[in-house]
Amino acid sequence: MGISIREIASVFMVMFAIIDISGSTPIIMDLKAKGKKIEPAKAALGSFLLFMVFLFAGNGMLALFGVSITEFATAGALIIFALALEMILGIEIFKYNDSPNGSPTIVPLIFPLIAGAGALTTMLSLRAEYEVINVVVGVALNMIVVYIVMRKIDWLERALGKGTIYLLRKFFGIILLAMSVKLFMTNIVKLLE
Repeated sequence: MGISIREIASVFMVMFAIIDISGSTPIIMDLKAKGKKIEPAKAALGSFLLFMVFLFAGNGMLALFGVSITEFATAGALIIFALALEMILGIEIFKYNDSPNGSPTIVPLIFPLIAGAGALTTMLSLRAEYEVINVVVGVALNMIVVYIVMRKIDWLERALGKGTIYLLRKFFGIILLAMSVKLFMTNIVKLLE
């Protein structure tokens, strides 16, 4: 069938909702406030590459390690839970200095915020429903949006102000906590069946 604007738009909208980069902005701002170096180009490109690997080899990779999608999603929920606790309680759980240059670009930005368990699992569903080329283009367009939002995070921070950012961090921390509990409970029930 080839390239289809309708399919690209559908993939874009589904992935945009799942990635939810706008909902991740308080987390990104929080990381910057802690003095962590955010690299928008690396985060967008790294996420895109992870999506592509998962698109073409996701089921096989997980099977190779004897891990199911459900187990993968449960692990992602635990990471999101830890991020939420950091935001709500103002504590540091992740030690970013053990990654190259002390950067949070890989964890938690690429995984689980941008290319989280839900988004990666969605890739497998989209592949079954749409032409692969349309999935690739839809994801690429999302990575452009991710790059722009992360690149303009300083402007967003100035526009919102420190008080608003503090409130957003706590509010989205609670939302993130609720999402992690929902993701965990949904998948743990499947694991226990």
